Amino acid sequence: MRQRTGHSIGAGGMVQAMNRSLANAILLISVAASACAQTQTHTTVRHHREVVEQQPAEIAQAEDAIQKNDFASAETLLKKALDRDPKNYQAWFDLGFVFNRLGRSEDSIHAYRQSVAAKPDVFESNLNLGLMLARSNNPEGERFLRSATTLRPTDHTEEGQARAWLALGHLLENSKPEDAFAAYQKAATLTPKDPEPHLSAGLLRERQKDFPGAEAEYQQVLVLDPRSTEAVIGLTNLYMKSDRISEAEPLLHRLAAERPDDAGIHLQLGRVLAAQGKKDDAIPEIQTALKLSPNDSEAQRDLADLYASTGKDDLAEAAYRTLITAHPGDAELHRGLGQALLRQKKFPDAQQELLAAVRLKRDWPDVYVDLAFAASENKNYELTVRALNGRELLNTEMPVVCFFLRASAYDHLGDYKQAAVDYHHFLDSANGKYPDQEWQARHRLIAIEPKKR
Repeated sequence: MRQRTGHSIGAGGMVQAMNRSLANAILLISVAASACAQTQTHTTVRHHREVVEQQPAEIAQAEDAIQKNDFASAETLLKKALDRDPKNYQAWFDLGFVFNRLGRSEDSIHAYRQSVAAKPDVFESNLNLGLMLARSNNPEGERFLRSATTLRPTDHTEEGQARAWLALGHLLENSKPEDAFAAYQKAATLTPKDPEPHLSAGLLRERQKDFPGAEAEYQQVLVLDPRSTEAVIGLTNLYMKSDRISEAEPLLHRLAAERPDDAGIHLQLGRVLAAQGKKDDAIPEIQTALKLSPNDSEAQRDLADLYASTGKDDLAEAAYRTLITAHPGDAELHRGLGQALLRQKKFPDAQQELLAAVRLKRDWPDVYVDLAFAASENKNYELTVRALNGRELLNTEMPVVCFFLRASAYDHLGDYKQAAVDYHHFLDSANGKYPDQEWQARHRLIAIEPKKR
């Protein structure tokens, strides 16, 4: 089947806010096994052998050498045959196959061209030339693949013609998608029990954002092959793209059971569970993914964020520190670590990490709030004021409680005039949501504002 091409959890709250959104970061599954269809439809067919009277002995000898994978000897023999008869289509066909197996694509294309020129009505020659041109991104491949669809294969007629239609569909997907769909329908008609045309059509409809059409194709694949992991992957990706995450979960559980050593599937299952709020269930899936693929930095981020959002701040701290070692310039990682340290009341270390986040990303409003909290806990009131003033310069609405935080900092610094301004801003907007801080603000205003006479 063909290659399909296929993180974090927002903590919420003032100190925990603004981690990366998991739902927006879910990626499509990418599974190496899906590459099969592209390979099958873009691999040339075995050399064509046809009984021809007075065929040079070198061709028979060359084909025996091909059977033994002795391509060097086969090349020599075929060239001898062509020296005797430069228009021998069979020798050119076999030579095209030999060059392809030797990785000599241009020579292979030339040989197949000579074979088609010598005998234009051979299915296998047209198919292989079309496939080789398609592999080289040469649009001329369409001409020969279309030609192959009109010719009769030497044997397995329906399967051969279906393969030509499939190859044509793959070639036309980007330039003529509607023609590609038609080609897949032709292939499906010729081989009604083969799931591959439906899978190819499903992938193309998915890329065209025709999700209902893609779903119908994937469901048809499962009718023909109930164990098709490729169709399950396709449906899973569709459900996630369509915000039908709950429908993706059982499919991913099935895939994880069938392919327990596939890190990508465990990772995707973990992300889907987390997106549904099942974070404690998500953690072991991400851990399994990392055991199978230890260097996956995106999975490491997922796990760090999951630890943070489930209150496992000591584990989150360790995970973020490991990530920062590899990615020291990542502001999000510094902020994630800073938040985990804040929740553990490790305020000096938290301040250091949040300062690093601000320096790396100065237009990120919420990190200034985190920094202000850390600085306030460290009694670094000047930094508290600078952080909140910096946020205000971004023309972003200030959280109500930040007015109290800045007022308290000004109060400690002895700037009672500015403190009073912020205490009043806070009281004007708090509306009983912060009773303790509101009580403090009123009493501090009594103490610091000039008495009216």
